[in-house]
Amino acid sequence: MNDWPDGWTDDNRGGNRYGQGSASERPESARSMPHVQRRPAPPQQRPAPPRQRPVPQQPSGYDDGSPQYDSGYNTGQVYGGGHGGRGAGHGGDGGDRGYVQGRPGPAPDWRRRIKIGALVLVVALLAVSVGTYFWADSKLNRAVDLSKVIERPEAGKGTNYLIVGSDSREGMTSEDKKRLHTGSADGKRTDSMMILHTGDNGPTLVSLPRDSNVEIPSFIGSESGKKYPGTGKTTKLNAAYATDGPELLVRTVEFNTGLHIDHYVEIGFGGFAKIVDAIGGVELDIPKAFKDKWSGADFPAGKQTLNGQEALAFVRTRHAFTSDLDRTKNQQKFLAALASQTATFSTIINPFKLYPTMGAGLDTLIVDKDMSLWSLGKMFFAMKGVTGGDGTSMNMPISGSVGGNLVWDKAKVKQLVEQLKNDEKVTVTEN
Repeated sequence: MNDWPDGWTDDNRGGNRYGQGSASERPESARSMPHVQRRPAPPQQRPAPPRQRPVPQQPSGYDDGSPQYDSGYNTGQVYGGGHGGRGAGHGGDGGDRGYVQGRPGPAPDWRRRIKIGALVLVVALLAVSVGTYFWADSKLNRAVDLSKVIERPEAGKGTNYLIVGSDSREGMTSEDKKRLHTGSADGKRTDSMMILHTGDNGPTLVSLPRDSNVEIPSFIGSESGKKYPGTGKTTKLNAAYATDGPELLVRTVEFNTGLHIDHYVEIGFGGFAKIVDAIGGVELDIPKAFKDKWSGADFPAGKQTLNGQEALAFVRTRHAFTSDLDRTKNQQKFLAALASQTATFSTIINPFKLYPTMGAGLDTLIVDKDMSLWSLGKMFFAMKGVTGGDGTSMNMPISGSVGGNLVWDKAKVKQLVEQLKNDEKVTVTEN
C-alpha cells in the first residue's frame, strides 16, 4: 500500500525516502516529512444570536493570489425563512432561526377594523344627534302658558296644534320692513290661524279665517291675572289675539269649537322669510297669475321657486282675491310645500342646510311651555303629509256672513270637531 499522498511519484519524493521500508535505524514515526505542509483546522464557528448575525468579511482572493469571482449576489444575508434547509453561508441550522429581512407582518384583520370603525361612527353620530337636540331644544321660546286658559274642553284622541302666523315685525330693520312690504305697525296681530290635527287617520289642516265671526268668552288676563267676563258679543277672530295675546286666542278657539288645543306655535314675518331663504327657496306651482301692491306680490302662472320675500308676499296677499278663503288656501298650499321640501333626508344629513334652517326657524318660533322639540318635529312632518296620502286640508265650513264677518256652519263644525276628537277619518267638506 502506497502511503504517499495522491499524485506523488518517485521523482518528487526527495532523497531520504523515509517510509519505503529502508534499513535505517530511525523509527518511521520519528521521521520528518518536509514536503507535507499541514494547515491548522479552522476554528468552529458558533451561530450568531437570532436577528443579530453579522455579515462575514469576504476574502479578497483565493490562496494562489488570484482575485475571487464576484457573482453579484448578496453575501451572507438570508432572505425568507426557509423550511428545513440550512442557513446560507454560515452553516445555519435551518428553520427560521436566522435574521430575516423583509419578512411580511401578519395580515390585517379587516373585519375587526370595520367593526371598530362602525362603532366609532355610531358613537360620533349619537353624540352629534344628542348635542343637536339639546342645542335646538334650548332655542325654543316657550312663552305661552296654556295653564292660564280657563274652562277648557276635554282632550280627545290625537294631538291638536294651533298654528299662528303673526304680523310681528320684531327684530326687523327699517330696510327689512320696506323690502318685505310689512309696514311699520306697532304691536302684532294674527295674519293666519290653522288647526293641525295629527293621529292615526292622517293629518288634517283646518284654516280659521281671521274674519271669522266668533264670541270672545270670559278669560283670565295673561299679564294681570284678572278675570274678564264674557259680553256675549261677536267679533272677528283676530280680535282675540289683539286683546290679550295667545292665551285668549286659544281660549276663544276652544270656546267656539269645543276642540281641545294641545300645543301652540307662532311665527312672525321675519322668521318665516328666513326659513324659506335658509332652505334655498320653495318651489310652487301657481295656477293663475296675480298681483297685489299691498303685499308686493307679482307672480306669473306656472312653476317657480319663491325666495323669502316672495313667499311672504304670496301667503299675505288678500286684495287680489274676492274672499279671504282664497288666501287661506294659498297659505295651506305653501306650508305643505315648505314642509315637503324641508323635511327630507338630504336636509337632515346636510349640516350646512340643517343648522341654518333650524336656527332660522327656532329663533323666531313662539311655543307653549309644554312643547317639546319632539312634538314640534312631529307637527312639522305632519304638515308634509297634509296634501298627500291620507292628509286633508280645508277651511272651516262657512254658511254665510254677517257685517262682513264669516259665519261658520254650526252643524258641519260640530260634525268636524267630533271626528277630530275621536281621531276618525274626516268626511266633512267645507262647502
